[in-house]
Amino acid sequence: MTLHTSPAPAPPATSALAATEPCREYWFGLPALRTSARAARDTVRDRLRAWKVPGDTCCDAVLLVSELTTNAVLHTGSGRVLCGLTLTDDERRLRIELHDEGRTPVRAPEHLAGPDEENGRGLLLVSQLADRWGSARSAHAEGKVVWVELAAHS
Repeated sequence: MTLHTSPAPAPPATSALAATEPCREYWFGLPALRTSARAARDTVRDRLRAWKVPGDTCCDAVLLVSELTTNAVLHTGSGRVLCGLTLTDDERRLRIELHDEGRTPVRAPEHLAGPDEENGRGLLLVSQLADRWGSARSAHAEGKVVWVELAAHS
């Protein structure tokens, strides 16, 4: 696992989060392998604990980054993924970004997975846990970014 801790340039301002300068920002890259979801979970958990992000927000963020990483690995044909965490100055908002080499925009699922289906619940979880989420063209990869925002206060 290669960790990149230098801040990357901020993506274009597209949300309320962008209205305030980030207090804390952390970036790391991973190979697009099935095992990278676990590495992403561990990295996010460790970073958010160091930032003293409340437990519920930390748990949701870990689950979200796991889903986003898994989707990128399974559905984009990417060689690498780049993950960014940003906590606002007032420590009230957390933004998670997952950049990959996929070019197809990500949208909420059009149908719910049936009880016997093994796949198809990841973006439903994202929709349920995130306060806001979306996808756009990436400024950091030759593809797209999927981002989520969470309230980061207890």
